[in-house]
Amino acid sequence: MSSTRMLVLGLLDEGPRHGYEINQLVTTGALEQWTDVKPGSVYHALAKLEAEGLAETHAEERTGDRLRRVYAITPEGRRTLRDLLRKALSAPPHSTKSDFALALRWHALLDSGEARELVAESARALEGLRAGITVGREAKAGLSPLADALFDNAEAHLAADTKLLEDIQRLLDR
Repeated sequence: MSSTRMLVLGLLDEGPRHGYEINQLVTTGALEQWTDVKPGSVYHALAKLEAEGLAETHAEERTGDRLRRVYAITPEGRRTLRDLLRKALSAPPHSTKSDFALALRWHALLDSGEARELVAESARALEGLRAGITVGREAKAGLSPLADALFDNAEAHLAADTKLLEDIQRLLDR
């Protein structure tokens, strides 16, 4: 939940917001491709942050029959946000941990050719991710040099993963 906590607290630090607005930012920004933040996790996070004293109800807005709670960050929430930022920025940006790597150890337990087809499926999924990165880069063109660096990094990782899958396919063909 630390990714969701950081996102919600960061957005509240920019100004009071209601859950629907935060959820829309997660969805339109396709953040689930970049982070562990899922759109459905926002409301739970807001309730938990409020219960912990890191966010508070700033106002309530009526929209039709609905009453929307507008949340604001608290001073303790700002301290927590800074702690989350320190932790995230001091860790490597990507993990080398992978269930894929572990599964390769026992690929021979699968039927003949099944491992190869599954790796091919992984390659197809990777191509979809690469296409998504391209669309994301175009949509966020000119955002900032930091955003460009993140896109460059994501593309480099996907290119390395593509090469890895090609190498694995060759090894499985032997």
